[in-house]
Amino acid sequence: MKIAVVGATGLVGTKMLEVLEERNFPVTELIPVASEKSVGQEITFKGSTYKVVGMEEAISRKPDIALFSAGGSTSLQWAPEFAKAGTTVIDNSSAWRMDPGKKLVVPEVNAGVLTNEDKIIANPNCSTIQMVLVLKPLHDAYKIRRVVVSTYQSVTGTGKKAVDQLMNERQGVAGERAYAYSIDMNLLPHIDVFLDNGYTKEEMKMVNETRKIMGDDGIALTATAVRVPVMGGHSESVNIEFEKDFDINDVISILSHSPGVIVQNDVSKLEYPMPLNAHNRDEVFVGRIRRDESNPRTLNCWIVSDNLRKGAATNAVQIAEYLVEKKLV
Repeated sequence: MKIAVVGATGLVGTKMLEVLEERNFPVTELIPVASEKSVGQEITFKGSTYKVVGMEEAISRKPDIALFSAGGSTSLQWAPEFAKAGTTVIDNSSAWRMDPGKKLVVPEVNAGVLTNEDKIIANPNCSTIQMVLVLKPLHDAYKIRRVVVSTYQSVTGTGKKAVDQLMNERQGVAGERAYAYSIDMNLLPHIDVFLDNGYTKEEMKMVNETRKIMGDDGIALTATAVRVPVMGGHSESVNIEFEKDFDINDVISILSHSPGVIVQNDVSKLEYPMPLNAHNRDEVFVGRIRRDESNPRTLNCWIVSDNLRKGAATNAVQIAEYLVEKKLV
């Protein structure tokens, strides 16, 4: 099983390598790939050292699977070239997510849509992934009518430059900035670019991707995405209106038995999800589960997950694991 990791020197690419190693994915040959400026660098995987190669060399080696985390423009240019060589691409950028000919997959939710004809598979947005793990089992039980979500997203979602900006500001050091404003001691209600409708691209990704993954365009969803001075994970306050009424204990039971979800919901012990505790974990944590007393058949909850792991690297590796298990590669 030849595996290429495209963007191997970046934040998510590095995390993909970690996750492949931790989960003991059956890699017989690793091909780390990055931009020309990184070619020749060395990375370590399972105790061995590998040299970073460029795109064309990686394609010539015909990997079985290529995990992409190198940005949308790179993916648009190179993912089809890998696919032509027979490689199955799992792409972490937004390039292919809303392409009607490409599958958008969270394995616990909709892995069953995949076939051996899918040569480019899209990994959803980090904030969407953690939300749909909670929404899907509840949608199956009660049918969701509307979702209102506000996110509290880690600086790691922007990348290393944003992490550096936060750390520099905390230490009073001048440096490169990823954001238009200070992020330390601040919140930015602005993730990705603003669109003509006044929403950001990140907010509309959550709307459109959720409907596609859940296979239901009838779900009404509105989002406000906020960047916070946190490292370790994204948090979401989610308000869900159902067609059917529910019992809170049944909701907790359903979520407790949902794959990839951990319920932390004992307020008597101050037990609720926090990014500090979700850091370096692959699960999605949900708590503060309570009825919305202002609206019938409506639930409030709080969802937290490590955006670099389940929100990116782990989800991609889980797709690869499914492909191998089902002999689709």
